Amino acid sequence: MAPHSLADIVSALPTEDSWGPSVTTNALIDGVPYAAYSKGDKLGRMADWTSEGKDREGRGGRQQYNRNYRDQQVYGAGTSSLFAIQVAEDESTFSVVDNTRNSAKPRGFGRGGSAAFRGRGRAGRDQRGGRGTFQRVSAGRGGQQGAYYDNRGGRGGRGRRFGWKDYDKPQRNRDSSINIKADWTMLEEIDFNRLTKLNLETGTGEDIDTYGFLYYYDRVYDKPPVKNTERKLNVVDRAAYNVTTSSDPIIQELAEKDEATIFATDSILSMLMCAPRSVYSWDLVITRHGNKVFLDKRDGSALDMVSVNENAADAPLDASEGNKESINYPGALALEATFINHNFANQTVIESETSRIEMTHENPFYNPSEETEPLASKSYRYRRFDLSLEKDEDPLHLIVRTEIDAVMKNNISSEDQYLTLKALNEFDHKAQGSGGALDWRTKLTSQRGAVVATEMKNNSCKLARWTTQSILARADVMKLGFVSRATPKSNDRHVILGVVGYDPRKFAEQMNLNLSNGWGIVRTIVDMCLKMKEGKYVLVKDPNKPLLRLYEVPVGTFDDVEEETETINEVEEDDE
Repeated sequence: MAPHSLADIVSALPTEDSWGPSVTTNALIDGVPYAAYSKGDKLGRMADWTSEGKDREGRGGRQQYNRNYRDQQVYGAGTSSLFAIQVAEDESTFSVVDNTRNSAKPRGFGRGGSAAFRGRGRAGRDQRGGRGTFQRVSAGRGGQQGAYYDNRGGRGGRGRRFGWKDYDKPQRNRDSSINIKADWTMLEEIDFNRLTKLNLETGTGEDIDTYGFLYYYDRVYDKPPVKNTERKLNVVDRAAYNVTTSSDPIIQELAEKDEATIFATDSILSMLMCAPRSVYSWDLVITRHGNKVFLDKRDGSALDMVSVNENAADAPLDASEGNKESINYPGALALEATFINHNFANQTVIESETSRIEMTHENPFYNPSEETEPLASKSYRYRRFDLSLEKDEDPLHLIVRTEIDAVMKNNISSEDQYLTLKALNEFDHKAQGSGGALDWRTKLTSQRGAVVATEMKNNSCKLARWTTQSILARADVMKLGFVSRATPKSNDRHVILGVVGYDPRKFAEQMNLNLSNGWGIVRTIVDMCLKMKEGKYVLVKDPNKPLLRLYEVPVGTFDDVEEETETINEVEEDDE
C-alpha cells in the first residue's frame, strides 16, 4: 500500500465547520434498506428458539410475560415504524370458533366477577388455610400467585377475618355518658382484659326482708297467638320506681344498723358485673362514708334505659353517622325499648286484688296521697352476699335491692314460682343496625333457637344484665317477651308475638355468663375505693375503648344538679 502524504490527508478534510463522517440521506446501502440507530437503542436477539415464548398462557388462564423478555428491545426498535408492513387484513382479528360446550359455569365473586373455586378440583391444591370459598388473587411480577382470601374477606387460615365491608368502615366516635370536668382527678384506668381474668366464688345469698306485692302471671301469653290475629301491646300506666341506692329508705336503715359494707341495687350491680360486655358509655357514682360504700346512679343516666343491638357488628347509627331514619337512632330505640318493657310487665299479669301475693311489708316508695296511678306488681327483695376472702380480718358483706315482677303456679307441684318479666323488641329486620336478625313474624315459631341465638349475639350485654338480675333476686323463671312494631315505620304501636320462659341459671350457661367473674369485678372496684379517702368517685365506661376510668370528684358535684331541678320544679309550680 502506497503511503499517503500529509498534504493529501489535509486536502481530503471537509471544508465546512463540522467534522466526522458525512451525513447522507441515502437509506440504501448496496440496495439494502438501512436504518440508523442511536446509542440509546438496545441490541438483542432477532430470534431465540431455546426459550419459551412470551405470549404463552400461564397458570390460572392469564397471559404471563416471561421475565427474560422484560425491558428487552430488538435491533432497530426505536425506528420500527420505518419497516411497518401494510397488510390488507389485520391477522389479530382472526380466531377459531370453539363449538365445544363448557359444563362448568363460572361463579362470580364480589365485584368484577373474578373467578372463585370451591372444594377440590383444579384449584383445590392451591387452597391453603381455612374453609369455605376462596378467591385466588394474582400478585407480584412474573405471574407469581398472591394471597388467598375467603368469602368473608379475611386471610385464609390465620389472622383475623374481616367482613367484606370492613375495609372502609370508619371508626365510630361515640359521646361519653357524662361530661368529664377539669376539676376531676383520674385515679385508675382498668382495661377489660384485666376484668375478664378476675374470679370470686360467692354463695347464693340470704334474704333480709321483702316489700311490695305480686300479681299472678297470665299464662295466655305463653300460647302462640291464633293465626291471623295479633296481641297488641297496650299502654298500662302503673306506678313503678327505680330509686337509687342512697335514696332508698330501707338501705339507709340497714346501713345505720351496720348490716353490710357495700350497698347497691340490682340494676347498678348487674351493670358493673357485666361491664366487659358493654359497648356504650355508662357511669356509676360511688360514695364512701366511713367504712361504707354506696353504688349509685345519676338521675336520667344510661342505666335507666334499655339498649337495642348494642353488641351487634353493625350497631344502629346516629344522625351524625348518616342514619336517615330518626326512629332508628340509638337513643330513640332505647327509649322505645324502655317503654315496651314497662308496659309488657304490667300487661302480662292478672290484676286481681283477691289473688295476689303480699310481701312482709308494703311498697316503701308508694305514697297514695300523692300518686294518681295504681301501683304496679313489684316485689323488692333485700338480699345479702358475702364477698369476704380468707385473708380478710373483717367480713365484707354486700346488700342489694332486687326486684321480682310476678308469680305463677308450678304445673307439677302447684308451688309459687317467682318471675322476672323482660321484653326483647324488633324494630325492622331489614333496616341498618338490625344485626342480621331474622323476621320474627315468620321465624319465631319455627326457628326460635336461631332467633334467641341472634339476640344473644346482638344484645349480649342487655341479656347478661337481665339474667344477672334474675339470679341475684333468686327468681325461678325469667320470661322473655318478643315484641315487634306493628309497622316498621311507626314506633308507637307494637304487637306481642310470643313469650318464652327460661331458667336464669341455665340461660347464663348458654350465653357463657360467669357470675364469679362479676363478683370479682365488684370486689376489685370496692377494694380500690376502700383504700382511698372518704369522698365521691365516678366510674365511667370509655365511649370508644374497652376500659373503665375511676375519677375522684368534689363532694357536692351532683348535688347542684338536684338543687337546680328542685328550683325549676318550684318555679313551674309558682307559674301555674
